[in-house]
Amino acid sequence: MLDISWKGVMPALMTEMHEDGSLNLKATAQHINSCLEAGIDGLIMLGTLGEGTSLSPDEKEQVLTCAVEVVAGKVPVLSGVAEYTTDFAISHIRRAERAGCSGLMTLPSMVYQQDQREGIAHFRSLAQSTDLPIMIYNNPVSYKTDLTPVSFGELADCENIVAIKESSHDSRRITDMINHLGQRYLIFCGVDDLALENILFGAAGWVAGLVNSFPRETVALYNLAKSGRIDEALDLYRWFMPLLHLDIDVKLVQYIKLANQMTGEGSEWVRRPRLPLIGEERKKIEAIVAAALETRPDL
Repeated sequence: MLDISWKGVMPALMTEMHEDGSLNLKATAQHINSCLEAGIDGLIMLGTLGEGTSLSPDEKEQVLTCAVEVVAGKVPVLSGVAEYTTDFAISHIRRAERAGCSGLMTLPSMVYQQDQREGIAHFRSLAQSTDLPIMIYNNPVSYKTDLTPVSFGELADCENIVAIKESSHDSRRITDMINHLGQRYLIFCGVDDLALENILFGAAGWVAGLVNSFPRETVALYNLAKSGRIDEALDLYRWFMPLLHLDIDVKLVQYIKLANQMTGEGSEWVRRPRLPLIGEERKKIEAIVAAALETRPDL
């Protein structure tokens, strides 16, 4: 296994847009700097929150190049890899390499629901196509392909598959993975409203969503949990939970981008077919964020 020190809070970073849906790289860079100042430990670009599947290949490369330049080696920059086919994914990996990314977060092929054999073959092919270290994003809730601890055992010979973003919504998975495979993989929490449980059960880090809007609080929660200050972590977690629930909705991009706008971390603009929130739905999210801001802890 490669000696990779990935850990801590790694935002699944938003890609900032102008109102017309075009890329706003200047605002993306500003948001990256805000997260760096809050103490994040890495960046994951072009995930779901980064609207990676809504961007053209050239746009994806522009976003990655921007992130790598802004970070300037301070923390690792990973590219999400979510494409329709294995070969398309490999083509994107070439772009991520060219942009200077230090790792990848790979997903199953989009649209077509793979079985275990196909999913394992897909990830093995991606690993064989690059020397970059890989985090596999396991999210059967959204992508319907579920890699179990036994499945990851079959991939253990791929040395550059080093980490797992576990988003099965089952906290038992972390214990099962450690029991089955020891410390073979770094395991990251991938579900915001399971973060404290996952960290206490052995997650090395947290691929976070609401960190976009509340970076200092996210880093503080992780650090409190890791340092054993459980009562303080629990108090912060309970304050944070109404916000963290936003991360698991089908409209998580719109919800968190609106939260970003309300906290001064970005704008609400998204790329079609997503649309900014309106009506009662907008009022509901605004109320959740406003209540959190009114009671925001003094860290």
